[in-house]
Amino acid sequence: MPASTTGKVLVTGANGFIAGWIIKDLLEQGFIVRGTVRSLEKAEGLRKALSAHGDRLEIFVVEDIAESSAFDKAVEGIDAIVHAASPVHVLANDPEELIRPALQGTTSILRSASQPDSTVKRIVVISSLAAIVDISAPTPVTFTEANWNEHDVAEVRDKGAAAAQSAKYRASKALAERAAWDLFREGRDKGTIGWDLVTLCPPWVFGPVLGVQSPNDLHSSVKTWYEIAVKEEGEIPAWSKANWVDVRDFAAATRLAITKPEAGGERFVVCTAPFDWGQWVYVARRVLGKSKPEEDIQDFSQIVHDVRFDNKKSREVLGITYHEDMEGTAAFMIQDFKEKGWC
Repeated sequence: MPASTTGKVLVTGANGFIAGWIIKDLLEQGFIVRGTVRSLEKAEGLRKALSAHGDRLEIFVVEDIAESSAFDKAVEGIDAIVHAASPVHVLANDPEELIRPALQGTTSILRSASQPDSTVKRIVVISSLAAIVDISAPTPVTFTEANWNEHDVAEVRDKGAAAAQSAKYRASKALAERAAWDLFREGRDKGTIGWDLVTLCPPWVFGPVLGVQSPNDLHSSVKTWYEIAVKEEGEIPAWSKANWVDVRDFAAATRLAITKPEAGGERFVVCTAPFDWGQWVYVARRVLGKSKPEEDIQDFSQIVHDVRFDNKKSREVLGITYHEDMEGTAAFMIQDFKEKGWC
């Protein structure tokens, strides 16, 4: 199957937290990157953070990714695509506010890459474990790439605006990824495309941020981590066990999904391990040198809703070796926050 080991990669949503690290990793490995943003202003922080790479990072404005031909020009001369642009907020009354842009953004770029003169060999779509998990499943439970989130899709279909906000978000992820696979299989079966597809499903992604000047501007997962583990604002969430991955590992997984021929046509869980927020508070306190890091932290070890994801396929096919030391990732983040004067 097609793969790209050199050349030019298009990364959508370039000013996003995960996309920024993907771009950094690709540039460091010798690729040329074209990153899309909604406005040039959105790219200023990223440009400064990656200025050492000069003109090997090109910024391309796509104002509305949901337009049918939004990416037609952006894909010209491109060897591989990483589609990372997607709505991440969960506050929407009408579920279509989340689902429509996620679906249309994904199908738009795949159709642009399917033009007769396209040079694209591989497309990597950044999905989410939200597209896999079934929150109604009895726990403990371990999910794999074979699982699909049908529960939230059904809830949104049946309840509409009355569906839970989190269900609307998870349904948007599942439906967008499904649409990508449907378009790929249709084009493959008709022989009308020259590219193949890989989807990556990450959990909470943690790591330092690139090009962000204020903690008020932090992206979703890192903002939550900063507020809970560093600032300790409010109560520690007693949610079900969640799962995490170091952003360096996810960026490497994305590059390997581009370059490894055997990754073509595959879906991957890219996930390190489960966690509860009490663990992150504890390791952050240790890194910050607090005298009693365990003080006042509730024991979440017996959380009933224990959800896990099997990362065996990503380790064996992509060859990822995960950063499994929570304290190491916490130190990586806190050092960055200190350098920025945030803690």
